[in-house]
Amino acid sequence: MAPALKEYDRCKSIGGSDARIIMGTDEKAIIRLWQEKRGERERADLTHELIVRLGLVTEDLNKEWFEHVTGRVVIDTQKRFVHRSIDFMTATLDGRIKDSLDVFESKFMLPWSFSEEAAASKHMAQLQHNMLVAGSSRAVLSIINGGGRWVEIWVDADPIYQTLLIAAEKAFWRAVNTGNQPSLINCESPKPRIEAVRIVDMAGSNSWGEFASIFLRTRSAYFEHERAKSELKALVPDDAKQASGHGVKAKRSKSGAIILDAVEVGGFDASHQ
Repeated sequence: MAPALKEYDRCKSIGGSDARIIMGTDEKAIIRLWQEKRGERERADLTHELIVRLGLVTEDLNKEWFEHVTGRVVIDTQKRFVHRSIDFMTATLDGRIKDSLDVFESKFMLPWSFSEEAAASKHMAQLQHNMLVAGSSRAVLSIINGGGRWVEIWVDADPIYQTLLIAAEKAFWRAVNTGNQPSLINCESPKPRIEAVRIVDMAGSNSWGEFASIFLRTRSAYFEHERAKSELKALVPDDAKQASGHGVKAKRSKSGAIILDAVEVGGFDASHQ
């Protein structure tokens, strides 16, 4: 177990939220973070940032809801840790799962353009950093969505990505100590496996209704079409390279597969007749 960090100073260590900037693509953000760590710039005051405040005030609700739905207990809430061998790597965890010591991370996100994949990708560096610091092999991202949804995303430790993460954080920390400006890493986040757990009612979606209508209307025609294709292919003689008639052409490929296509008859495309 990673030891608790007793004397915590954000300017003297790299935390999980810092990891997201270091592994990100915003050059201005990484320079700003570098200046903050060197004491050349004051940390941004997020007191009046509404989204940040919403994340803070929903943390307890998030934890309670996760425990209610999953039946698992979250411990070590807001406990600070330091990596067992890299002393500038720290983390203040939203918690750990009692029975497994998996990392628990709670987030509040806005509903528009929300997707599980994008959420996991956005917070991947923070999750992988926190797993490294806490000595965990798995983390859960518990998200309350502003649209009234709750999402649970499990992420496994990725040794390859974590190796790159450690190298990037060491390079950034050298830049802090030497005064040389850091550069972007441009490392793509691993794509998490999103477990399908929800049953969704799409009755309120107009687009779903439109395409469902087309699907039902064309379903019998599709099956009839597939049956006709099968019968036509069976009628092609074994020694025929090509066969055609009644607006349909069958051509045998080098591999022996028969490909059907519509041909024009009398200047018109037979497929439209």
